[in-house]
Amino acid sequence: MEMPGERDKHAWRTEILARRAAMSAEQHATNTLGLISAVGRLEVREWVCAYVPVRGEPGSTQVLDALRSAGARVLVPVTGPPGPLNWAEYTGRESLRRARFGLLEPIGATLPTAAVGWAELILVPALAVDRRGVRLGRGAGYYDRTLSAARPDARLVAVVGDEELVNRLPEESHDRRMGWALTPQRGLQRLGEDHAVE
Repeated sequence: MEMPGERDKHAWRTEILARRAAMSAEQHATNTLGLISAVGRLEVREWVCAYVPVRGEPGSTQVLDALRSAGARVLVPVTGPPGPLNWAEYTGRESLRRARFGLLEPIGATLPTAAVGWAELILVPALAVDRRGVRLGRGAGYYDRTLSAARPDARLVAVVGDEELVNRLPEESHDRRMGWALTPQRGLQRLGEDHAVE
């Protein structure tokens, strides 16, 4: 499903969040199974940065468990004041506690923003991503501030629903582009100017 590229980010967010809220539990579960299968095909090394899905975001802690089963140690965000994210290691669903903004965070030691530089693979939550790699987040800028600390060769992967990979999104100068999209049905897809569809 394609939406007009002229809409501003607020309009995109409103429409995508409404669509996610209307998704049935069965469809969300089906999409999660697709992401688990797709994650199982990724090459993972020792450290992966990911996230704990909340409020209709694609996936579940089962995706994190699949990464761990593939041999990765998984870091997820720990939120604080607006700014770069800190991190903590995910060691299983039982290690999570409720935190700010309704998020779930590990109870273990908090690591600094620089820990994102340990990861070769960074799974980034997104409301949408376009074929050039422009990502639409929730608007707080946490990831845009954090990803400057990622290693230059890190694979930046936006995790979205299949219909949330679109042709073109509004872009601002501070937006950090993604190199790949991960969707439930299509798996991992390369993004970039050479892959854009006009």
